[in-house]
Amino acid sequence: ALHCGNSCFWTGGFMNADIFGRICRHTKPLVVLALCLLLLPTGHAAEVTSDRLAQSEAEPENWLTHFGNYEAWAFSALVQINRDNVGEVVPVWSFATGHKGLNSTPLVADGVMYLAAPQNQIFALNAATGEMLWTYTREIPEGRVARPTAGLAVGFGLVFFGTVDNHMVALDAETGREVWDVQIEDPKQCGCGPSFAPLLVKDKIVVGVRGEVAHRSYINAFDARTGALAWRFWAIPGPGEAGHETWPDDLWKLGGASTWYAGSYDPELNLIYWGIGNPAPMLGGTQPGDKLYTNSLVALNADTGAVKWHYQETPSDIFDLDSATEPVLIDAEYEGAMRKLVLHPTKGGFTYLLDRATGEFLKAYPHSQSITWTKGLDAKGQPINRQSLSSDYETMVCPSVSGSRGAQHSAFSPRTGWWYTTSLESCAMVKRIDPGAPKEGQFYNAASLIAVLSPEAPPHVAAFDAISGERKWTFETDLVNGSSLLATGGDLIFGGDLLGFAWALDARSGTKVWSFNMGSGVTNAPISYAVNGRQYVAIGAGALSASAGLSTRLWPEMAARMPPAGSSIFVFALPEKKP
Repeated sequence: ALHCGNSCFWTGGFMNADIFGRICRHTKPLVVLALCLLLLPTGHAAEVTSDRLAQSEAEPENWLTHFGNYEAWAFSALVQINRDNVGEVVPVWSFATGHKGLNSTPLVADGVMYLAAPQNQIFALNAATGEMLWTYTREIPEGRVARPTAGLAVGFGLVFFGTVDNHMVALDAETGREVWDVQIEDPKQCGCGPSFAPLLVKDKIVVGVRGEVAHRSYINAFDARTGALAWRFWAIPGPGEAGHETWPDDLWKLGGASTWYAGSYDPELNLIYWGIGNPAPMLGGTQPGDKLYTNSLVALNADTGAVKWHYQETPSDIFDLDSATEPVLIDAEYEGAMRKLVLHPTKGGFTYLLDRATGEFLKAYPHSQSITWTKGLDAKGQPINRQSLSSDYETMVCPSVSGSRGAQHSAFSPRTGWWYTTSLESCAMVKRIDPGAPKEGQFYNAASLIAVLSPEAPPHVAAFDAISGERKWTFETDLVNGSSLLATGGDLIFGGDLLGFAWALDARSGTKVWSFNMGSGVTNAPISYAVNGRQYVAIGAGALSASAGLSTRLWPEMAARMPPAGSSIFVFALPEKKP
């Protein structure tokens, strides 16, 4: 078991040898033994700790974080299902939440799946059979509420989630009993809700804020065991704080900067990486200033929330080109030396490569094929010759509000070294309007817009060399792709479309090699896990996303073909061999 060449195959043979080899080379023998033992079915759940989260590569039978690991790879090392046999995969169980719409990513810990439904409901399911173990429902009060949570966190025997009425709640993982409940902020005042998914780091549960409203946004860290606020990072610096001078007048008080999605974490550097959205007003603002930390990637000290570094990708954004998407952490050779890198895509169509220890800009490359808002980027990654907007006529801007990217996250495969991402390729005709004075918690916008198709390229999924940016292949999609992506050790990319089909692509060629009609559009993130040596792939059907609405506007002739919103999770596997 201590011999790395065996790759712990005596535990079931479902872990990729290359991945396990990397763990072996950098891990002490006794730790390797402990990691191998974790792969054995024990019949009972062990507590998920921050150490387990930091070493999640060692237990690919679980899916312990929103992105599968701290690095935001959305990668499973399991190889039992691969590009040679994926055509044999069949559904083995499904579970309906009883609601409308589903875009949440389930977690799996030690044979138990945790799934968030749209109406403040959490389910615990037997991950091998779909049998319900417990359910938790929180009453939704009257008044303004946010969109449902898209992700969970687990640890310390608890399940954490953000509610539609802007609370953070911790549940006992074995019973579903509520352990603590903290209101983040009054949604009736702020018009906001918790970020799509929380992140458990050490003993803290970290969560952002979402909402395209006049509001001063932040990232909060709560004590995971008690719910007490540990620290708050303000995405808009206040008076006396570095960066406050980049804001005009009093706009900083209601300046937006939503921290929409979820971050990643480097345990060695003890840094949390989080992307930040656009300033208010959403479109067409005329106020001067760079408006930090909008449209930036920030690196925060996990213990204090202090900014270690920031990199602003689009200063003074007037096109709603958020930088809120996932920061992907990669250790790789760059210009002859091994570097700790962070790959960061944005709605503006560019992907940025930075040194994640220092924030140094290294390079950027386009992942979108239609970019008009800027003529390109300079040597420091800053936009040049940006488009302007007028109150007298409409201007076509690509990408626009929906962006080239959104909440549908990417995937990175350490096997191929390639990064896989969606590009929505949506544009808009934009015209400046008078926004009036901002009112806290209210939508604040200074432009009108009409969504239009890109004249240059259809929506697609594409593969890139993560470091060079070389495009390896492109898979065109009938509509904008609403699902996130999953890469696997079997050289597969799983996803789904708004017409109701889950699918798998060959990770090396982009060829579709499997599909299944789910009966409702796919807008969540596929995951993969194993129980007792059998690999499963879980995909949700629900069509709950902005992409669904965008598609019916851009392709009205397709509206009749789009199935209604459902709310079911489907789990697939290879057929069991008969004795």
